[in-house]
Amino acid sequence: MSYNGFVKNKFAARLNELLIENKISKRELAKKIGVSATSISDWSTGKICPTVENAYLIAEYFHVSADYLLGLKDI
Repeated sequence: MSYNGFVKNKFAARLNELLIENKISKRELAKKIGVSATSISDWSTGKICPTVENAYLIAEYFHVSADYLLGLKDI
């Protein structure tokens, strides 16, 4: 698997975990960070990666590091 594939898959897995743990829907998260629900869906399936700005917004919303979202750190 390429590095880009690893990041997409890890990001998708972490995003889905955070959505479930925080009991928030993709649509709700989209509204909170100002993106479309389709974007959240695409990110959560690993279809595409978010921009750096959007990854930052997600990290801030869930109070986690961007490194965690990208799979670079486990905490």
